Amino acid sequence: MKKASGERTLLASVLLSSPGPLVLGAALIYGRSSTQLADFVRRTVELAAIIVSWIVFRVLHRESEPDQNRKARLEGLANTCVGAAMLISGLAMLFIALFSENREKGNVVPGLIIALLGVAVNFWFWFRYKKLSREQPNAILEVQSRLYGAKFAVDLCVAAALLFVAVLPEAPITSYMDRGGSLAVALYLIRSGSMTIRNVQAKTEAAE
Repeated sequence: MKKASGERTLLASVLLSSPGPLVLGAALIYGRSSTQLADFVRRTVELAAIIVSWIVFRVLHRESEPDQNRKARLEGLANTCVGAAMLISGLAMLFIALFSENREKGNVVPGLIIALLGVAVNFWFWFRYKKLSREQPNAILEVQSRLYGAKFAVDLCVAAALLFVAVLPEAPITSYMDRGGSLAVALYLIRSGSMTIRNVQAKTEAAE
């Protein structure tokens, strides 16, 4: 029953994360905020990692007695994908924040709405995954909890930056907030991604 609950939660993560990149991709036609562009890159890469985690979890829990070495390898693969997604997203955001020259921000309201919805949804998934990983210790669920904790914090930062862009588009502080939002998101994700990958490597070395 608990395994089914974990799989359903992962599937819900995939389904609820899927519209974000599509909406933000369309919004980029009208908006030029570096934070909004960085958020699009982040959500796209994270969606791919969540899909990999869901597939691996589903494969492993369809087997009544999975081989432990194979289980460890697949869990390590899924969690490395999550860590790599955070790391790649962070590096992309860092590049955009430092080198983007766009002056016209355009309409950032769609991105702001997605970020505000993300705050609520990601908080719920963060809480849900923490609860599941306590009830049924599992490497994939544990890393998903870490991912959604990062996503929750990042969406708070993105929403604050885009709110400044939407309300005070011409104010000098807005440019700093927009770029600062991207930098804060980038550094947080680089740190979280690096820690996740190092944890996977440490567990792999310990098992050998």
